[in-house]
Amino acid sequence: MGSRYGGLKQLDHVGPGGETLLDYSIFDALRAGFGKVVFVIRKSIEAEFREAVISRYEGVVEVGVAFQEPSDLPEGFSVSGDREKPWGTGHAVWAARKEVREPFLVVNADDFYGREAYAIMGAHLRGEGSGMAMVAYQLENTLSENGEVSRGVCRLDAGGGLESVEEHTHIARSEGGVICGCDEGGAVRELGPGMLVSMNFWGFPTDVFAGLEERMSVFLRAGGERDAKAEFYLPTAISDLVGEGRSRVSVYASRDKWFGVTYRPDRELVASALAEKVAGGEYPAPVWGGAK
Repeated sequence: MGSRYGGLKQLDHVGPGGETLLDYSIFDALRAGFGKVVFVIRKSIEAEFREAVISRYEGVVEVGVAFQEPSDLPEGFSVSGDREKPWGTGHAVWAARKEVREPFLVVNADDFYGREAYAIMGAHLRGEGSGMAMVAYQLENTLSENGEVSRGVCRLDAGGGLESVEEHTHIARSEGGVICGCDEGGAVRELGPGMLVSMNFWGFPTDVFAGLEERMSVFLRAGGERDAKAEFYLPTAISDLVGEGRSRVSVYASRDKWFGVTYRPDRELVASALAEKVAGGEYPAPVWGGAK
């Protein structure tokens, strides 16, 4: 719902032709060679979602819908009586398992990633790379001018693959220009502007669903099943699979600036940046004038 933003960010019209951020994501995905979109939503909003969102893409791209419900769990587990919310981003991806039959990309519906990231991931998933992948961004290209943010700081192995993702919170630039944030232990750390961070731009083969199910079972047995607020996070699950030596994640760095609308004042900055990209010929207006 976008509590800090004050509304449903996914449906806000930020482009000069009335586009949403999701419109730009799908446009960039199409011109990178992707051919299907799967939306992960709650079953309770299906009718409204089809009318407000899916109807925009009729005749544009094949669309599937997957439902993320708290009761959808691995065999042998059940939801506690006071659980109302779904189980987090790892659970959201696992919820799409019946709709996805080929290598796929995962993105947030309310983020702008830039054309380059989709082109990189399209090439990787077509076979120029192998296994899992992530497109990461330089930290300084992901900050908000209007408040603190949380980011997953990437640690790479000697071969340039992903070793781990460590969540950092309360990240902001000081008046002196230094970027600081709190690590998972709560300690304040200075963070380099060029540090690579995860913005949930992942590429996966379909066997990731089995890995997610196993990691979710571990999470639930460890107490998640009984905790009404516990969340099964995608970066944590992938980091665990990497740490067990069962997966390798190729990491590609994007030179683009990531845009998001965490806070209400971010909207005008994003709208201005998109208008500049349209004026520069990167996108048509309206965006569905045709992928190119």
